Amino acid sequence: MNITDHTVEKLEDPFGLLSGDRYEIFLDLDIDEEDELFSDKGVGLRVLFVVDESGTKISNYHFFEKGSEKVFDFALEEDEEQLVFDYCQSIIREE
Repeated sequence: MNITDHTVEKLEDPFGLLSGDRYEIFLDLDIDEEDELFSDKGVGLRVLFVVDESGTKISNYHFFEKGSEKVFDFALEEDEEQLVFDYCQSIIREE
């Protein structure tokens, strides 16, 4: 799995109920054809990333098929989750 591109949006909390900042990050992924996650349409990863007084973390994520937005029921492996975390953290530092 390789991350090829991304889009990021800072989510607004109109009622001020949540501490810190939340970002919705969509990652474009390059998935090997032999991987069971592979799709001809392409695969993305939606990440909810939180930055607050306790630090930064991935709050939630899911894989989806581009175009159809069909959600895939797969989890990141530990090394992949670290890769995604590091990538997202670098994006937020640039914001």
